[in-house]
Amino acid sequence: MNREALIEATKRQMPEKRFKHVMGVVETAVALAERFGGDAERAWLAALLHDYAKAWPTDRMERIIREEGLPGDLLVHDKELWHAHVGAWAVQTELGIADEAVLDAIRYHTSGREEMTQLDVIVCLADYMEPGRDFPGVNKIRKLAEHKLEEALVAGFDSTISHLVDKGRCIFPLTVLARNDLLRKIERNGKRSNI
Repeated sequence: MNREALIEATKRQMPEKRFKHVMGVVETAVALAERFGGDAERAWLAALLHDYAKAWPTDRMERIIREEGLPGDLLVHDKELWHAHVGAWAVQTELGIADEAVLDAIRYHTSGREEMTQLDVIVCLADYMEPGRDFPGVNKIRKLAEHKLEEALVAGFDSTISHLVDKGRCIFPLTVLARNDLLRKIERNGKRSNI
């Protein structure tokens, strides 16, 4: 499928506001890939498809999680996590996307995971900081992302975790594991920034 067809297929899955967000993530992911020596083509594709199932009804996503053997622990956590795994399944099934690196970047863009690849980090971070995002701490994330890819994502995870704690909501365990793993990687590679 060529780029135009992929864009159209994605656009059909969501309202215009969500599609505008997706295109902001695409722009941001490609810029991050270029800045940090990543694969801009894969970043473009994963970013375009990262919210493919976001606007789907939750009952449809729940059915897919159950019937397709996707991680069952998703069902006991926030429904905001569901679209990532369902989306990876959908783009593989419906669009024929077979690149496991791209599928993983889609699958883990909401939660992160241990041993995140550069592509995982880029797509997850781009989702946090695309130009349309406006939440407390987003400018710190953007500033860190000018020079420190993993540190910027840790700041993003910190923001999410703080928000969930403030709201008295559960934290998906994989996010905590992803954050801790990134912190260990940063410390192995040298000192953290003071931004």
